Amino acid sequence: MKTRILVIVLCLACVAGYAQKRKKKAPAKKAATTQTAATTSSAQPAIDTTKKQVASSKPGKPFDRPLDGYYKKTNILSAKVTPYPNLRESDVAYAKRVWREVDTREKMNQFLSSPKRRLIDVFMDAIAAGELTAYDATPGQKDDVNGDEFSRALTAAQARNKMADSVVVDKFDKNGDKIGSTLKPGEFNPDSVVKFRIKEDWIFDRQRSVFEPRIVGIAPMIRIKVGGVEGDYQPAFWIYFPDARQILATKEVVSRNSDATGLSFDDIFMKRIFTSYIVKVSNDKDERIKDYAQGIDRLYEAERVKKQLMDWELNLWQY
Repeated sequence: MKTRILVIVLCLACVAGYAQKRKKKAPAKKAATTQTAATTSSAQPAIDTTKKQVASSKPGKPFDRPLDGYYKKTNILSAKVTPYPNLRESDVAYAKRVWREVDTREKMNQFLSSPKRRLIDVFMDAIAAGELTAYDATPGQKDDVNGDEFSRALTAAQARNKMADSVVVDKFDKNGDKIGSTLKPGEFNPDSVVKFRIKEDWIFDRQRSVFEPRIVGIAPMIRIKVGGVEGDYQPAFWIYFPDARQILATKEVVSRNSDATGLSFDDIFMKRIFTSYIVKVSNDKDERIKDYAQGIDRLYEAERVKKQLMDWELNLWQY
């Protein structure tokens, strides 16, 4: 019996010793496996480099411009024009046509010539893109005596040439002898446009009992130099205001007080947030104020006409 127990103990001891030997050999195998993997990876550097080169040859992502600020101005871009109330001829009890000029050098009008967004740039860009039509302002035509009745449309190139000063270019023959000269348009400088002329109708609508102005057209004023001599300011071309309203409504005005004005150029003209002076009022002789008033008397006459329009409205009511 003792012999059997001794044999069993010896067998268990042999099994335990064999198990310990197996545990000691296992890390060596793992280390060998790790070394083999490292050798394999070091033996294939060309494949990994090629993959990186192929990946780098693919076109990169398009440039994603960051937002210039902490919010995006979308209200002004999607603005819609508020239409005028319907007007019937039978409801017009009184009407007077007035021509006035806006000088951008005055403090209240300086936003119209801001380098960030000029009114003339808005017009010229829209004309170049075919969104607006410029009309010839040349007076003396048979069907358009004053040149402000939108009788003849201009191309974008013709409108741009109207804004540039004329330059005298000499002509030469084959022998190099001067045979004459011609006038050609020069370069357009937007800073040279400091005045705009507005043609509007003051109308009393008895259906709504409202006396209001409605702008018909706007014209940038230029001072053409011919032979080095500057002439008087005159319209370069006319823009039909009802057609321009939708374009003006999506262009924000630059303000000196706040960057979040929310006002468009259309709001400026509709709400009359500008200062101006009258240069002509409709009359039987078709005279301008400067035709019968000179010097400071022009300003006095312009103020008199303005007061006359206001008094006409005030005289309608009794208190």
